Amino acid sequence: MIKHKFHAIPTEYNGIKFASKKEAKRYQQLLLLIKAGEVLFFLRQVPFHLPGNVKYLCDFVIFWANGEVSFEDVKGIKTPMYILKKKQVEALYPIKIIEV
Repeated sequence: MIKHKFHAIPTEYNGIKFASKKEAKRYQQLLLLIKAGEVLFFLRQVPFHLPGNVKYLCDFVIFWANGEVSFEDVKGIKTPMYILKKKQVEALYPIKIIEV
């Protein structure tokens, strides 16, 4: 197994590969929130296109039963590149990325 540079442990759940245990756990939590009726559905790895042919992938876009939509990124370590891309996305798109 290849070690991740930030010690994240790649995890598979229900045949889906996640970059870390933390991301897989959040996925499981969202499935429970769907069963509870709090979340309608969610999308994974949603791309946001940035200038210079750069792409930012948001871990989860969540559509809540109350009509709200949230954008979540599961983070262990905030790299300078992540911080830069997050700022660019929030400047170009009318969204706020929540870190979990």
